[in-house]
Amino acid sequence: MTDTAQRNQPENPLKGPEGDGSKTSTVRRGGGSPASRGRTTIADGVVEKIAGLAARDVDGVHAMGSGLSRTFGAVRDRVPGGAKSVSRGVKAEVGEVQTALDLEIVVDYGVSIADVARDVRENVISAVERMTGLEVVEVNIAVSDVKLPDEEDDEPEQRLQ
Repeated sequence: MTDTAQRNQPENPLKGPEGDGSKTSTVRRGGGSPASRGRTTIADGVVEKIAGLAARDVDGVHAMGSGLSRTFGAVRDRVPGGAKSVSRGVKAEVGEVQTALDLEIVVDYGVSIADVARDVRENVISAVERMTGLEVVEVNIAVSDVKLPDEEDDEPEQRLQ
């Protein structure tokens, strides 16, 4: 092989130009910074919980979920050992770098539904992107009911502080 041909050949970092193993290894171990090694996956349920808590934190949101899911949730909450479902009314589809969310909410009577929906979107997107690093591509909101002032609650909705 000529000298020019040797210069154009990719060099194996573990072997010298003659391929005899005489060169010391120059390969860096680990392949970069520790933060870039490996993969992190986030379950749909994790994003649903974050979104549920962020949506409930908005003034004007009375409850999450449809009437039927709230009724079943109220029964489940009364069972000893049953935990309150913070992801009720939230459905997430999580990909590798993006997520999309569907929320079903009940609003208090008298509030602007458009303002509440905007505030829910902003709060949910901010919380999910900050906590997960995922890009939120859409937040679809379905308003399933309006809580009238004289209506009894299906369940005592408690604001999480």
